[in-house]
Amino acid sequence: MKFSIKKGYIVLGALVLALGAAVYLNWDYMRQEDYIAAGAETQTPEDGQGTANYGDAYFVSARLNRTQSRDEAMDALKYMLEDSAMEEGVAAVLAQQAQSLAKTIETEGKIENIIKAKGFTECMVYLDENKVDVIVQSSGLTDSEAAQIMDAVMAEVSVEESNVSIIEIK
Repeated sequence: MKFSIKKGYIVLGALVLALGAAVYLNWDYMRQEDYIAAGAETQTPEDGQGTANYGDAYFVSARLNRTQSRDEAMDALKYMLEDSAMEEGVAAVLAQQAQSLAKTIETEGKIENIIKAKGFTECMVYLDENKVDVIVQSSGLTDSEAAQIMDAVMAEVSVEESNVSIIEIK
């Protein structure tokens, strides 16, 4: 009996593995100790008393929500791809969606890391087909800082500047 695997299924399997790796890396990055649990108290140098830092809580919550929604999307794609009765055209569309999701995850992470390297303590990036939302933690965003964020975004994605929104969280 001759065993043969169609080339498309090999590519499809590789894409599912790449998507799984991206979700795992995002999950691993989320659980690092430098994140403050939502609602945790932090020390502030001004008063020395513990006060809730709602900016940190926002970022923890937002990362958790983003990770959960991506995990659900990945699970749905895996479930559909495991259907042996699936037509080849449908499998190709699902593979394209998996590849697109993996690229979005990678690009968001890359932009976030660039922004953090520019001196921002926290940020979140949400990519859509032709829109980018950047949420940064800052106590007063200057024009120069906004330009640095815009440069980081424009270096990684091709969208019009008018479709990039920068939102400040204190």
